[in-house]
Amino acid sequence: MTLLLILIILGLYMYYVARMNPSMPMICIGIAIILLAVTFTGWIPAILMLGIWLLFGLIATILNVEAVRRTYLTGPVLKRIKQILPPISDTEQEAIDAGTVWWEAELFKGDPDWNKLNNYPPATLSDAEKDFLNGPVEELCTMLDDWDITHNRNDLPPEVWQYIKDNQFFGLIIPEQYGGLEFSPVANSEIVMKIASRSGTAGVTVMVPNSLGPAELLSHYGTQEQKDYYLPRLAKGEEIPCFALTGPYAGSDAGAMTAAGIVCEQEIDGEKKLGFKVNWEKRYITLGPVASVLGLAFKAFDPDGLLGEESDLGITCALVPVNTPGVDIGKRHLPLNASFMNGPNEGKDVFVPFDWVVGGQEQIGRGWRMLMELLAAGRAISLPASGVAMSKVSARTTGAYARIREQFNIPIGKFEGVQEALARIGGLTYMLDATRLFSLAALQMGEKPSVVSAIAKYHLTEGGRTVINDAMDVHGGRGICMGPKNYLARAYQQTPIGITVEGANILTRSLIIFGQGAMRCHPYLLKEVEAAYDPNESTAIDKFDRVFVDHLQYVYCNKIRTIFYALTRGHLSNQTGSTKTKQYFRQVSRLSAAFSFLSDMALLVLGGGLKRKEALSGRFADALSYLYMCTAVLKQHQDNGNPGEDMPFVDWACQHALFETEHAIDGILRNFPIKPLGIMLRLLVFPTGRWLRRPNDKLGQKVAKLLQSPSASRDRLTHGIYVNSKPDDVTGCLEHALNLTLEVEPIRKRLKDADRRQAGGQAFSDWLDQLVNSGHIDDTEAEQLAAWHQSTYHVISVDKFEKKHVTH
Repeated sequence: MTLLLILIILGLYMYYVARMNPSMPMICIGIAIILLAVTFTGWIPAILMLGIWLLFGLIATILNVEAVRRTYLTGPVLKRIKQILPPISDTEQEAIDAGTVWWEAELFKGDPDWNKLNNYPPATLSDAEKDFLNGPVEELCTMLDDWDITHNRNDLPPEVWQYIKDNQFFGLIIPEQYGGLEFSPVANSEIVMKIASRSGTAGVTVMVPNSLGPAELLSHYGTQEQKDYYLPRLAKGEEIPCFALTGPYAGSDAGAMTAAGIVCEQEIDGEKKLGFKVNWEKRYITLGPVASVLGLAFKAFDPDGLLGEESDLGITCALVPVNTPGVDIGKRHLPLNASFMNGPNEGKDVFVPFDWVVGGQEQIGRGWRMLMELLAAGRAISLPASGVAMSKVSARTTGAYARIREQFNIPIGKFEGVQEALARIGGLTYMLDATRLFSLAALQMGEKPSVVSAIAKYHLTEGGRTVINDAMDVHGGRGICMGPKNYLARAYQQTPIGITVEGANILTRSLIIFGQGAMRCHPYLLKEVEAAYDPNESTAIDKFDRVFVDHLQYVYCNKIRTIFYALTRGHLSNQTGSTKTKQYFRQVSRLSAAFSFLSDMALLVLGGGLKRKEALSGRFADALSYLYMCTAVLKQHQDNGNPGEDMPFVDWACQHALFETEHAIDGILRNFPIKPLGIMLRLLVFPTGRWLRRPNDKLGQKVAKLLQSPSASRDRLTHGIYVNSKPDDVTGCLEHALNLTLEVEPIRKRLKDADRRQAGGQAFSDWLDQLVNSGHIDDTEAEQLAAWHQSTYHVISVDKFEKKHVTH
């Protein structure tokens, strides 16, 4: 009975700490009550119990009495941190400072506030944006023939270029006062996604002027004179922009760029002007070969002190007309046979007046901050939209193909091996699109969440690669033969492009997501670091003491929360959701607490060295990312009105995301730098072992079935891509054949039941005549079967060429 009472007291205390986040004094009072109860049991010898009380009293005094705490705890800790804290480079600091934090910070702290999630407004489109999607974007998609673009022309047709310019596709983000459309990030994403679902080349061509580049730089940082001159011209397509950042020695490490500008004075039209003499070599610059104005990032130096005492001025952005003397531009790269304009450019002693610097002279040296602030939002728009576009195309076409294509006299979509691939295609596509829309909702709210954008860029491009791989496997030979009928191969071929740009995915995962997330999302870490860098000892200890105590309370509560939620399998956690989704909210709460606790343990052990443990950091990034994507799925289902028919997608996506989260945490524990500590932490995080599983076969079969038949769920999953049912269209033929396949299924079943099969070697038309003559079908049914047969043959056919005409 006594043991039961102690366990009840302990359970109530853990519930109180886990759910209420009590202050440090209340934590100590709770521990004192437990110790008092244990003392009264007499289980522990009096002398040992006295020692425990003395130790507890000493710790409680240090933690709660400010003067004692500063002398024996926070003072020495701050001194030690100042000694070991590594210097932060300017580029690292600007990356950390860029953008804002959003929902990911709730997950990072280990106790997500579900009311916040429920109250976030969904991503929406204005009436004008919807009209543009249904009008000009739809019309543009009808003009695009991707095979002709990529194989015959290696460029967009002239009429497509002109249509894009005439309809302001290059001015999506430019303010209306300068002649642009001033569309939201949501519209930008939807437009790129729809176009990319038809042609990757066209998608990139529209994407680039509306992402990181001259228009966005000018809109945010340009002088009024620069805005008045360039923005109307960019909006009308009179100027074609590109932006040059990457060089031979500077990819992900932009600080290593060799492009350099030296402050000098030069006479122009009889007037002496200050500017830079810039030399550069850039590569991988999209739209560069056709650009008229070049956005250029370079390091600025003032060795002669023309501007002041400082010689290293920092990374600077400028707009350089490509006809400026010394600029060499126009050559092309050929990135994986993609046909969008991409190429290198160079500059030799190019004079760049100060009034060409974005924002004018006062913005010299602020280029890196500009880029980081814009990428904090931009990474969540264009490339994620492209990744989701191909996922949706793969889901819609592969589901239809699996229903149309037959082997052994049954649709291949009924084979469990194919269903396994279809389940991944459907479940991942739902998760990726939910993540896209959830992240766009943050941008629409005015946030610039750098960590969320990195998650979206990484996982939506990587997820797109997984989906297109599965789609190719299901299509088999139909998918690998290039030609006008192939709707997958170019996307499959070009998938690594999106994975490479705007920060290579390997580094995005291992350095950015958790590396920035730990500093930006942690509620106390950045404040502690700022206090440690404060040169004033008095103010430093004041700030550090307050934050450090709160940090200790935070770690303790997360530790208790981790153990308690693990023991109860999340049933007593903070949760929300419907009857069907509540289980997933519970597990997000449980794993969020474990992630937060382990983050602090890793930071305690490794400190600033954690950023060099890239494999470990990558696993933390995976855990945070999948928690984020799981909540995106739940939010998407909620915003759609909780449709029950979508639950197979929701279940698959949530179970997959939660399993991957637990798998990442398991990897953290197995590779923890101090092995004994890793074993002890495992007992706290997984006291009853790991128990989450991947989606099972039965659930996968439900997802596969949804992809193979027209339905509201299938339409919601693939909403936003270009769809038509034209029999002679590259993807429309699938919609046409799928409808005919479903239409004739009852006829075919009746014939099968009657054992009326087509004889070997018998022409299909002859068999139909035989069936009509025997009375098994009528003329109308014969016409239906003939149309079905013709449409399915068209769908499964592959392209063939004369030998002399085959080129790569």
